[in-house]
This record gives sequence, C-alpha cells and structure tokens, in this order.
Amino acid sequence: MPLVSPKEMLKKAYDGGYAIGAFNVNNLETIQGIVEAAKEEKAPLILQVSKGARAYANSIYLKKLVEAAVEESNLPIALHLDHGDSYELCKSCIDDGFTSVMIDASHHSFEENIRITSEVVKYAHDRGVMVEAELGRLAGVEDEVNVSDADAVYTDPNQVEEFVKRTGVDSLAIAIGTSHGAFKFKGEAKLRFDILEEIQKRVPGFPIVLHGASSVLPEYAAMINQYGGSMAGAKGIPEDMLRKAGSMAVCKINIDSDLRMAFTGALRKHLYDNPAHFDPRQYLTPARALIKECVKHKLVNVLGCNNKI
Repeated sequence: MPLVSPKEMLKKAYDGGYAIGAFNVNNLETIQGIVEAAKEEKAPLILQVSKGARAYANSIYLKKLVEAAVEESNLPIALHLDHGDSYELCKSCIDDGFTSVMIDASHHSFEENIRITSEVVKYAHDRGVMVEAELGRLAGVEDEVNVSDADAVYTDPNQVEEFVKRTGVDSLAIAIGTSHGAFKFKGEAKLRFDILEEIQKRVPGFPIVLHGASSVLPEYAAMINQYGGSMAGAKGIPEDMLRKAGSMAVCKINIDSDLRMAFTGALRKHLYDNPAHFDPRQYLTPARALIKECVKHKLVNVLGCNNKI
C-alpha cells in the first residue's frame, strides 16, 4: 500500500464523529511506536513532519522511514507537513511525495493569508495533494512556532466561510483555546466550543483541525520530574474537551508534546536506573514502548479512531 491522502479518512471521521490522530515524528523509534500502536488498534494515521524535524533528520531519511512503516504495517498512512511557513517549503514537500501539507500564513493579514494559501492550494491540487491552512493564532512554542499570549487570536467565524471559498483549502486549523507546547495556561484550559459550533454552521461538513492539543499527561511529567527533569507547571488540554471537539467538526487532532514527554520520561528513567548502559538500543527500547502506550491511549480514549479500518 502506498502513502495515502488524508482526505477520505477526514471525511469518514467527520461523518463518524471521531478524529484522526496526527502525530509528529522525528526519528525511527517514534515512528515505530506510533505505527505499532495504530496497527494493534486498527487505526488510520497521519504522520506529520515539521520544518525542524525535516532539518534534523533529513527529509529523505524521514520519508523512507515512513514508507517502511507503510510497507510493514499495511495501514493507511498519510505523510503531512506540519506548519509549513512558506510556499517554497510546501512545494519542496509536495515534490518529495508528501500527500498533505499545511501552509501556516496566519501571522500575515487576512488578505495575505488568502494569497499565500491560494498559491499553495493551486500547486498542491494540480498534483493531488491536500492542503491545510490556519486562521487565528495559537499561543505557545513548538519548533518554529512561537506566539506570545498577547499575540494569540481566536478564529473569527465570520472570516472562515470567505477564507475557505476563496482559497479552496481542504481543511482548516482554528484557534479556540488550545496552545502549542507543554507549558501553557495560567488558569484552567477552556476551549471555545461556541466558536467551533458557529464555524460548523458556516462551513458544514468541512474538516476542522486542532493544533496544540496534547493533554500533557501527568504521569509523564511526574516521570521526568522524578528522574532529573523539570516539568513543574506543565498543563495541557483535558481529554474530555478533546473528545467533545472530535465529536463535532474537528476531524484531525495534532499530538506532539505528549510524545516528547513519554519518550523523554522513559529515557531518563532507564538511564537513571541503569547508569552503566551505553548501548542506544537499551535506552531507546523503553522510550519506544512508552510512545506506543501513549498513542494507544490517544487512539482509543481521546480520538476514537480505533477499529476504523
């Protein structure tokens, strides 16, 4: 089975009232843990690569690792560019065989966002590639994305219909209270379901995406704290809120910070318990295993996309 477009899986998710997990990948062990979980839970997958991950691992290596995962698992897997910040980066990923790209021009004016997104949509659609865009701005820090609380802006439902029609984009990431990274929220997290409901009315049947949607699972934060790290004050989105969003118009939920925390926690624990170990296979094995455990939890208890293939 080749890499697939996420278009059909998002349509099924919308109609079925669940969400597809879009998991960020950086290395072999992360990909293996995610794919093993999805294989056992019979779940479709979106594996996404950020600009930073592409620079770190080399785009050719990452694509070949994802292709190997497809061949080994026989799962429907889409390869997606997360937070592409330019037409040139999106074009490069499309030419490299990605089946979906995100152009994030949300830091520009509304008209400039439309112009840049439209250029990417034209190039991508001519080659059968799906395009995600962003309207509104999420606070937080993750790879190349760095937005202060003061600069965060909720998505305006009044702009969504015009944006979708004028750009021809296939899905839209919105800002309703999620945040990038693990250190977020001065108080309790609160998603603006009123905005999501209004957007769903304006563009019925259109797939909506949530970024910054890790839950920052407390057991992983505690593990990092116990074995020499510092995750004090880390907060995420309560999982019941994510489940509710997935039952509405949200068809794709991005998860990155929880994966990083699981990987780091398992790695720290193993090296703390086994200070003489120096073989990477010894300490990367438990890290991969905890990635798998984390993803299985998300697929079943948060996304609801298990047993959907």
